Amino acid sequence: MKGTSEGRLEVRYGIHSSAQLILDVAKAASSHLELTEVLESLIAALKPTIRFDAIDVFVIEGDYVRLHSLHVERVGRRPGESVESVVARAASSVNLPVKPVLKQRLSEHHVSEVASSRKPYVCTDLEFQKRFPEDERLLQYGVRSYVSLPLLKRGELLGAVDFISFEKRSFDRGEVQLLQDVSEIVSIAVSNALAFEEIKALKEQLQAENRILQDEIVQRSIFEEIVGSSQSLRNVLSVIDRVAPTDSTVLITGETGTGKELIAHAIHRRSPRAGRALVKVNCAALPAELIASELFGHEKGAFTGALQQRIGRFETANGGTIFLDEIGELTPEMQIALLRVLQEKEFERVGGNRTIQADVRVITATNRDLQRQVSEGHFRADLYYRLNVFPIHAPALRERIDDIPILVDYFVSRFATRMGKRIRQIDRRTLDALERYSWPGNIRELQNVIERGVILADSEVFRLEPGTLPEDSQNSLERPDPESPNTREQQKAQIEAVLRETRGRIAGPDGAAARLGIPASTLESRIKTLKVNKHLFRGNP
Repeated sequence: MKGTSEGRLEVRYGIHSSAQLILDVAKAASSHLELTEVLESLIAALKPTIRFDAIDVFVIEGDYVRLHSLHVERVGRRPGESVESVVARAASSVNLPVKPVLKQRLSEHHVSEVASSRKPYVCTDLEFQKRFPEDERLLQYGVRSYVSLPLLKRGELLGAVDFISFEKRSFDRGEVQLLQDVSEIVSIAVSNALAFEEIKALKEQLQAENRILQDEIVQRSIFEEIVGSSQSLRNVLSVIDRVAPTDSTVLITGETGTGKELIAHAIHRRSPRAGRALVKVNCAALPAELIASELFGHEKGAFTGALQQRIGRFETANGGTIFLDEIGELTPEMQIALLRVLQEKEFERVGGNRTIQADVRVITATNRDLQRQVSEGHFRADLYYRLNVFPIHAPALRERIDDIPILVDYFVSRFATRMGKRIRQIDRRTLDALERYSWPGNIRELQNVIERGVILADSEVFRLEPGTLPEDSQNSLERPDPESPNTREQQKAQIEAVLRETRGRIAGPDGAAARLGIPASTLESRIKTLKVNKHLFRGNP
């Protein structure tokens, strides 16, 4: 017979019973996801061998220790109840003030002893073994003895698990050893619980960030609704309703900033394909050597840098709609490829030989005069007629002056709400000035002007300072006959003059695009078309 206390425990319960107990505890721990339920099952599993009245888990967080989970036999736990609530009910049961203290300095807590020694801390009579400020509170709750054991994961101390009794009692080495074996199982449960908490916190953070992002998208997507009531706009809405239910190809024309993309969105949302994707491609923003790969995808090894297969935009839009903006910028080679897709409804990936079917509705847009480009040989006539099945013209803002007050009110309201400002009135002189201006950048320019005005607003009346609106003759690019040689030279000279003023800066509030009243992407496109060397102006006064 063994002479040690471990031997006495084995004599009392048997080696087989001890192993069975550990197995029962492991099963109990693995059968629950919540740590509090694990603790409850531990007390039940230990009850035939060593009876405890409560069990808790503390986790160490820097210089502090936090009560993570708690189960008290006489108090129990309601489904989904927090540890704060359990502590409050435990305090109420012994007529203590309901002030749960869940986080304390580590130095004031008995877990500090466990943390420093990495060994069990045994308290057999709390009244005579009070060493820490926390001990007085435990006495008030009725605690008379406990064993605190370290929770380790791969040598890292997570915290401690306490086995608590409301009676004074001694714990022999065999019982402590058994509890140490149990604590190893608890360590796994605690580690899983902490990992789950971290994942849950990250998930909630991601959801919160997504909600913020969605709100921001809603706030920033000023063009998500077509705003206005002018006759020209009502005509556009009428034809959208007629063409949307069909599968016909649509060509949207109009100046930059007139909301051509918004019209494409409206057609898609009202079509039978609304449940599938609307895939947008800006043809002017893609280098000529990459546009085929972007539209039709490529096979692995098709060209240098093609390290894996890539699905193109047409394949992504299968069953839905593809919106090709600035279609007039396509190279002759890509015009042929697009014509085949429209005619045959099929294509091959770059570097591949497998024919892929494409059930895609095509909507295109341009601010160019495609008929002129066809007559001059810059755009294929057969492709133009394929695209121009159902033309829609987006009216310029100067053609819908009646909509300016509505748009101004809409933009002011949206931006003021986003910036937390209260604007109740629009200055009459400001509105008159906005109506007189010709808006070369159209609705997009109006949006930018209003946003700038709301930022500067310091009262409940929205007004623009004199000089806010640029003079048309100085700050808008000429629009009549954009393809004529004289106009091209004028545009080039004007762009170069503004680039010289901005030292080559294109984007931003002080950039050339803002001074010209057009989007930076449009200016980049014109710089490329007119062969302006923008690098010459960088840093030059």
